[in-house]
Amino acid sequence: MTTIVPSASDSRDFDPSPAASPSPSHWNLPLAPPNSTSPPQLPAPPLGMSCITMVTGALSNLMALVIVGRARAGKRLRGTRARPYLQLASALLLHDLGAHLIPGALAMKLHARQRRGLGIGPAAGGPLCQLFGACMVYFGLSPLLLGGAMAMERCLGISRPLLHARVATPGHARAAVLMLCGLALLLALVPVLDGTGGVRYVPQFPGTWCFLPLHANGTRGSTGLGLLFSSLGLAALGLSLLCNTLSGAALLQRRLGTSRGGGDGGGGRRRAGWSSGSATSSLSESSRSRTSRWLDIEMMSQLAAITVVSCLCWSPFLVRGRGISGNIQF
Repeated sequence: MTTIVPSASDSRDFDPSPAASPSPSHWNLPLAPPNSTSPPQLPAPPLGMSCITMVTGALSNLMALVIVGRARAGKRLRGTRARPYLQLASALLLHDLGAHLIPGALAMKLHARQRRGLGIGPAAGGPLCQLFGACMVYFGLSPLLLGGAMAMERCLGISRPLLHARVATPGHARAAVLMLCGLALLLALVPVLDGTGGVRYVPQFPGTWCFLPLHANGTRGSTGLGLLFSSLGLAALGLSLLCNTLSGAALLQRRLGTSRGGGDGGGGRRRAGWSSGSATSSLSESSRSRTSRWLDIEMMSQLAAITVVSCLCWSPFLVRGRGISGNIQF
């Protein structure tokens, strides 16, 4: 899974010292003339790189969606307890696809405006900037929350299968998707619907994307919303790490227990002289158990990869944003 997040060079906006980062008021201005005393706007990164990352991410998500769709339609997983997981995975992949296409298209539009010297918009954050910021918050937070829900579902399915069968139904999975995406959407629309102007998305370095002002110069409302965004993102990542660790430990314990008790059980069955019908039933149950175990391992491998990528992409951004927002006195 790939996730749209700012690169390391974009994090200069988080430095609260004026000397370390240009003021946001300069990021939406065209290049300053030679005799101007205003700091010139730094050139944007190459447009080709943005196109390559957007197309590559979109194609990888489309391939993953095809694989998940075939798995949901196939006989191997039909009627199994993997259906809620596949529903959550489909929702995550759809949001990740949207995170590549929609913010990627807006970023290329800002690239083009910056190259023509037009800037982002009036008053350092026009309608285009507000739309871009809302998309960044929604498509950034939704995959993190859905990844945490997937980790919880797998942890429950591996460690408490009977409870999982009662609680983790396809209907509950759909309700969880709607609730988590609704929370992310509500957070994203707060600056757009705020009529007072106290919470706004602002252009970020180097002027090709917009986000909440996670620096010391932001208003209390914007800083508080940024702190909430970072806290929710870090909580989702922490929940994913915890649940994946517990699930991995349960799978390892189950594997060790099976390897220790495998020999005695086979000898006991042979000595008991079971009938052919009982032996066939036992073999069928053993086959189902192996299939379930391999499905658990396959899904846990996917979750581990998703969690690692999310942590690598989002942790520096969320930790630094939360630290700077938390140091501001309200």
